[in-house]
Amino acid sequence: MATLLLLVIYAAFISLGLPDALLGAAWPVMVEDLGVATSAAGAVSMTISGGTILSALVSGRVLARFGTANVTAVSTLMTAASLMGFALAPGLGWLVLLAVPLGLGAGSIDAGLNSYVAKHYAAHHMNWLHSFWAVGVTTGPLILSHFLRVGTWRDGYSTVSIIQFGLAVVLFLSLPLWRRVAAQHEAPAEAPADGGPADGGAQPEACPRRSIFHALTLEGVTPVLLVFLFYCGVEWTMGVWGGTFLVRVKGLEPATAAQWVSVYYGSIMVGRVTSGFVSMRLRSRSIIRIGQVAIVAGVVLLMLPLPGIASLPGFVLIGLGCAPIFPTMLHETPNYFGRKNAVYAMGLQMAVAYTGSTVVPPLVGLLADGLGFVLFPVVLLGFGLLMMLYSRRVNENIDTQRAPGTVR
Repeated sequence: MATLLLLVIYAAFISLGLPDALLGAAWPVMVEDLGVATSAAGAVSMTISGGTILSALVSGRVLARFGTANVTAVSTLMTAASLMGFALAPGLGWLVLLAVPLGLGAGSIDAGLNSYVAKHYAAHHMNWLHSFWAVGVTTGPLILSHFLRVGTWRDGYSTVSIIQFGLAVVLFLSLPLWRRVAAQHEAPAEAPADGGPADGGAQPEACPRRSIFHALTLEGVTPVLLVFLFYCGVEWTMGVWGGTFLVRVKGLEPATAAQWVSVYYGSIMVGRVTSGFVSMRLRSRSIIRIGQVAIVAGVVLLMLPLPGIASLPGFVLIGLGCAPIFPTMLHETPNYFGRKNAVYAMGLQMAVAYTGSTVVPPLVGLLADGLGFVLFPVVLLGFGLLMMLYSRRVNENIDTQRAPGTVR
């Protein structure tokens, strides 16, 4: 039953990824259909991001109140309804309005499932979980591109919405499964304080209800959050501006540059599948360090005055390096802050990650516009080195807490 539940969780992460790339893929057609400015996509995108950040910040209390399984099922239903609303929306105002529940649902699913897998499953499952997100984020645009050829963008959104409704039904039907798995595997110490059954997420979490500000007071939280921030600075800046760097600095054709960005994301997906197996042999901190070294090595390749084609290994290295860092650090959250604090720390980590992915790439773009895209790899190198610095501080904090005679 634990394996069956894990498959349900994987399916939920596919549903998390399905909507993520739809707006960018559909917007060139939506602009003409809705009669709005191209820049209007920013209003929709920022609203989704804002809802996701807010949801992640309050996820600790929500999960403690309602449980991971209930929150995931309801959030998936909410995103399905929002996507159907996108398919029927007559104008930009409706899209912005519907972007609010879409973002709120995504943040709750992300924080809840990451926290649950971190506490109840081995590290390799966290890497594979994020591989399924990559499956979802790849499948969404493929569905949309099919309907752009044979129908409209609205057909694509409605199809993804129907898939989401189906996944929501699966999640609601799986609620008894969460309780059965918890009855088999939960330790007595994890039972709720009120004496009720510890159900692993179908009921409220076995932790005190606290505000997000509690997570800010946890020992060692600052370096952990900075690692997440600088990691997102690398991953998302590379994805947003890597193609532009290849065109403006390396002189490649736009079509070729776009293919290389796809190779970058493909490297992340392959790397996460591979790192799941590697995590069975190596410690988490070793995997994170190897990923960071790979990122720095890849960035150095981009900085060398070599022909454009020689930059491809750099893109692959950076993608492979990024692959294990995010899921492995999420899995280590209970080790960083303790199991009862993990759900609150997870929400704060996800909020910082979403903020980084939303804010950092535009800032890098402004810097590059003013000083030239030749600085693009320099910025990436700075992010990579800072990430390594604060990862070392995280490890030092953990070693200090685990020293003999130290009470956490």
